[in-house]
Amino acid sequence: MDHAVVIGASIAGLLSAAALHRRFAQVTVLDRDRLPAVDAHRRGTGQSRHAHGLLARGSEIMDELLPGITAELVAQGAIRGDMQDRARHVHAGHRLARGPSGLSALMVSRPLLEGQVRRRVSGLPGVRVLAERTVTGLLAREGRVTGVRLADGERIPADLVVDAAGRGSRTPLWLGDLGCRPPREERVAIDMRYGTREFRRRDDHLAGDLLAVVGPTPEVPRAGVALALEDERWVVTLAGYGEGPPPGAAGFAAYAATLTAPDLHHLIMTAEPLGEPRAYHTPTAVRRRYEQLGSFPDGLLVTGDAVCSFNPLYGQGMTVSALEARELLDTDLSAKAFFRRIAAVVDIPWEITVGADLRLPATHGNPTQKMRLIGAYLDRFHAAAAHDPELTRRFLRVTNLYDPPPALMSPAALVRVLRSGAQRAVPVPA
Repeated sequence: MDHAVVIGASIAGLLSAAALHRRFAQVTVLDRDRLPAVDAHRRGTGQSRHAHGLLARGSEIMDELLPGITAELVAQGAIRGDMQDRARHVHAGHRLARGPSGLSALMVSRPLLEGQVRRRVSGLPGVRVLAERTVTGLLAREGRVTGVRLADGERIPADLVVDAAGRGSRTPLWLGDLGCRPPREERVAIDMRYGTREFRRRDDHLAGDLLAVVGPTPEVPRAGVALALEDERWVVTLAGYGEGPPPGAAGFAAYAATLTAPDLHHLIMTAEPLGEPRAYHTPTAVRRRYEQLGSFPDGLLVTGDAVCSFNPLYGQGMTVSALEARELLDTDLSAKAFFRRIAAVVDIPWEITVGADLRLPATHGNPTQKMRLIGAYLDRFHAAAAHDPELTRRFLRVTNLYDPPPALMSPAALVRVLRSGAQRAVPVPA
């Protein structure tokens, strides 16, 4: 095959191009933004100033698609550390037990990560990354997509078009132009409002830990995360369902004090701030069920947030995009086969995040009986994991998308949970 076009120079689009260059003589990535020459925030990724999670599985897949990229990022200041041994995890009001997990987190800012991925992809043979190119429609002939049309009228022919344009994907509308039905959408109204501030990092902060996560509970639907970044920085994001941190430094610190653990408040009060807090809002989590469509034009695929945009609090979006890009390496590039494969990729994180969100009073959706039962079990599981490092490790393997959620209910896990007898939250001192 000769030419593939990818719409969007997001992480999803760039990793898709990295996979497609092994199957096509030429790959063209088109983005509507002006792409920064240095590692800087890009207008089209308004959330890039907030904490970003690249899970252990995501880092592993990026190294498969772009060999050596993790080492390159570490050489530029990104930080690696064990996700259990060098981290603090508070879930459902329980501080989970520490211990080596074997899962290595890569903590890096979005501008550095995206900039290095873009440099590597731009240097691949036959790949072009073109800025300020807005795609306004698809070219098609006899039920097959044959390219894209740009805002300036230019037409770019292609053997395959991949839409990685994110939440603003126009494919559902373009399908109507081609006489096809749009996909069914599943929406969960999360009304996630969050704010982020950076701080100067010292070795004594958090006793040398690199990551702190404090999750929400139905009683306290607020959460926060602190990540160590390059250039001796912390990025601290605080989030709430239906309301978020009030603007200004004083409101940011006061909000942190209301979380179910004091770690982030203590960090904020003892670290030197770098700039003012910045706010962002994600009203819904959306999944488009392309795999359920009876007909879909050949020559077109959709990936990344254009298929499923998760609640950003869980930090799974980039890793899911990497896993979907990996499917482009050897999967049949027919829409039916590809959408079936990535549906299996999306199922696990969607089940995890939606099930957790629908337990909170400010969210709106229809939890299944299965979600309710899993939620009740996870309360017991987290209580037991406060005393059992092995259960914490199993939980992190699921949230890092190595194991499916049923792994938490394996016979071995059930025995450990039942034996613990833990029914109440343990104290959560800093």
